[in-house]
Amino acid sequence: MSDIVHFPLFVASILLLCITPGPDLAYVVGQSVARGRCSGILSAAGVALGSCTHAVASALGLTALIAASPLLFTLIKYLGAAYLIYLGARMIGSTFMTSAAAEITPPRAQPGTRLLLLRGFITSITNPKVLLFFIAFFPQFVVAGSEHHASAFLLLGMTYALVGLMTDVMFALLAGGAAGAVANNKRLQKVLDRLVGATFIGLGIRLALTRR
Repeated sequence: MSDIVHFPLFVASILLLCITPGPDLAYVVGQSVARGRCSGILSAAGVALGSCTHAVASALGLTALIAASPLLFTLIKYLGAAYLIYLGARMIGSTFMTSAAAEITPPRAQPGTRLLLLRGFITSITNPKVLLFFIAFFPQFVVAGSEHHASAFLLLGMTYALVGLMTDVMFALLAGGAAGAVANNKRLQKVLDRLVGATFIGLGIRLALTRR
């Protein structure tokens, strides 16, 4: 599309962004290590759905509207932060179950496909840094005064979602390789759950402190 400029530079830039540690990547890797490659890939798909939603909102101008509204921006920011802190606290809390309690308590059911997709979607859609990225970064690659402004933003947004999905799946596959060893070592599993949980809580706190 002629309304988009420097597209190769755009792809290279978002590739670097997608491999930078953040809430989305931390969630995908955490699910892969804890529950295996399949869970990690489903989580990555959920994150990608969130990115696609950001892309559509950006094309329709909703992203700019949210960013311009202190109330809406703050609401989304705190919802995302609270959700990450909740996930982290839940992971850490589950590791303090006593051995006796574990023996009489049925094993926790593994999250289903819908739940993994939903969690990934929520993690992505409530990340205000992604919203600000769409606002500040994308316009640099669209011709000013373009007649096809919305379609250009949509194409860039979908490209971002696709690159993000590919990188997240790659990390899910790499991290999922450790799932078998973790599952057979309860002590290591507890340590990793606490580490991932603490990471989620830290990311949630950092997200809550995000300024526009």
